[in-house]
Amino acid sequence: MNELQTSDAELAESGERTTLIIAYALDLIAPFTGFLIAIVSVIISHIKAAETQNAFIRSHHRWLIRTFWWNLLWAIVFGVLTLVFIGYFGLLALVIWWYYRMVRGLIDYSNNRSMPA
Repeated sequence: MNELQTSDAELAESGERTTLIIAYALDLIAPFTGFLIAIVSVIISHIKAAETQNAFIRSHHRWLIRTFWWNLLWAIVFGVLTLVFIGYFGLLALVIWWYYRMVRGLIDYSNNRSMPA
């Protein structure tokens, strides 16, 4: 009775995978657009996270959603802190954190691992 179990990652439809890669790609170029293109990505992720039944895909969209909203919150805080110049270091750290989240998400995606909750 040794059945092969198929993971959620393997069951993800091609269209869902393509949409997720598009969302990651938009987020990768977002810093070069002043993070404006990230708005498109977060809208895509909100829609797709709500409609997919695949836990693997949903976890990655939630990862992108949380990245966007935390980034926005800290960008506002560091934006205000630029008045005392320390905010510039915070904004630089925020861009580095953004790329860390994108690279980690893509690595986990390529290894068929869900993102942490």
